[in-house]
Amino acid sequence: MAVPKKRTGASAQGHRRSNWKATVPETTVCPNCGELVLTHTVCTACGQYKGKVVSRKAEGFVEDAVVEAPKKAAKTAKKAPAKKTKKAATAEEVKAEETKVEEVKAEETTEAPAEEAKAEEKTEEEKPSEE
Repeated sequence: MAVPKKRTGASAQGHRRSNWKATVPETTVCPNCGELVLTHTVCTACGQYKGKVVSRKAEGFVEDAVVEAPKKAAKTAKKAPAKKTKKAATAEEVKAEETKVEEVKAEETTEAPAEEAKAEEKTEEEKPSEE
């Protein structure tokens, strides 16, 4: 092990240690209960952080919500859309066209009986007026 040749003087030692000091931790006031709290930490008195119930100490704490929240976030995360091949794209276009044609046919069939009913009503109205 290395051994110094001369002893360090008190002045040099003092200069070296001049910036070695403790700092006061940053604190804020809890918006819920007014207690002094370290910044970016859960309030030890009421158990809230940024207005949300986080700790078991807080009223209204639900343990399932804390456990299930990350699971829900993982489920709702969207996956990147799969790359479509030309065949898949054309197949989807054909299906879309078929559904449009079916919708138009369905509309025509629902309109036809309605038009026939209107025509029958007109003929019924004309008959009593003739008598």
